[in-house]
Amino acid sequence: MMAIYGPLQLILNVAFFIMIAHIIMSWLINFQVLNLHQPLVSQLWYGLNRLLEPIYAPIRRILPDTRPLDLAPLAAFIIIISLRDYILPAILL
Repeated sequence: MMAIYGPLQLILNVAFFIMIAHIIMSWLINFQVLNLHQPLVSQLWYGLNRLLEPIYAPIRRILPDTRPLDLAPLAAFIIIISLRDYILPAILL
C-alpha cells in the first residue's frame, strides 16, 4: 500500500504547488503587477494554463457559468487538498 501512497502523495503535492503558483500569478496579472507582454511571464503563464487546463475543463463543465469569476481553480484546489490531506491518509488505515 505504501508503494501507491508515496507516488500519489508526491503527485498531489506537485499539483498543489503548481496550482498555488497559477493562482498567485493570475492575481498579479489581474492587478497589473505582471505584464503578459514580457516573454518570460508570457511563457510561464501559458505553460501553467496548458498544464492545468485538463484539470479545470471537467470542473468547468459541471459548475454553473459565473462569467467574470472562474470557480474551477477554487474547486480543483479544494479537491486536491481534500485528497491529499483527508482521503489519502484514510486509505492507509
